[in-house]
Amino acid sequence: MSRYVRQMILPEMGETGQTALSLAHVLVIGAGGLAASALPLLAGAGVGRITIVDGDNVDLSNLHRQTMFTEADQGRPKAEVAAARCRAINSEIHIDALAETLTPANVAALSKAATLVMDCADSYAVSYTLSDHCFKAGTPLITGSALGFSGYAAGLCAGAPSLRAIFPEAPQNAASCATSGVMGPVVAMIGALQAQMALAVLIGQTPSPLGQMVPFDARSMRSSAFRFDGAPEPVQGFTFVTPEMLGTEDTIIELRDAEEAPVAAHPNAQRIAPQDLKDRLPKADGRLALCCATGLRAWRAAENTHELWPGEIVLVAASAS
Repeated sequence: MSRYVRQMILPEMGETGQTALSLAHVLVIGAGGLAASALPLLAGAGVGRITIVDGDNVDLSNLHRQTMFTEADQGRPKAEVAAARCRAINSEIHIDALAETLTPANVAALSKAATLVMDCADSYAVSYTLSDHCFKAGTPLITGSALGFSGYAAGLCAGAPSLRAIFPEAPQNAASCATSGVMGPVVAMIGALQAQMALAVLIGQTPSPLGQMVPFDARSMRSSAFRFDGAPEPVQGFTFVTPEMLGTEDTIIELRDAEEAPVAAHPNAQRIAPQDLKDRLPKADGRLALCCATGLRAWRAAENTHELWPGEIVLVAASAS
């Protein structure tokens, strides 16, 4: 009996859908909490090739929500451990593990062969980088986020609007799982929803989850859904770059002080505090590159100063580079 018989019974799947899954290549960025639910489901469903990208190692604080890992995995690369778990679930599929961080410099190379990309990273800089690339490339992107007691999953690009169409402005705060906490079941539910949306796209299910967002609130135990097919792309958008993508013609501003960042994101950077940027903004042509740890201060500074700068403004998230 086929391992996939229970899903192939479904008229939406059948042999045609199963074949589509077997031919698909899904790129999964992040092997943490969201991926802990998503990856086993993709592997179990028979997605033919899965590439897992994550530059972190397993830590004890991960285990309450990143349930692919055990105490014995502490210190090991997350991508490699997750790949081994997926191979143990399904030996008939191909799993690649890349212990590296996705950046604006490598996003094109990593995603060029992907049928679909899944954003399971805990970084809005990574999420926007993926969305920008997938929107231009026409690649479907399933993104998800969980924080505290709530989260959401959404289908983007490939004919649907991008992440910037939904969230065009800088996030209101820099909250993350590390700083604000998160409930493990919430993360698991969002990750599972991402997997379901990805499978629906791959088998051509209608209506498509591309152009749809599904929020979930664990406090009220309520979920909803809405479509954003007609959401316009913002005219103004600040893209992320890596320090290596900057040149001598760029004006580079390090927004962190020397105590926070003894080594600036780029050797040619000038240090200017965000609150002083308007008054001390250099007069120059070319690009303005604003650097900070996560990119949030840089994004906010760009929003506050873009009318004063004649050229393009780009953002550097040093901790994600």
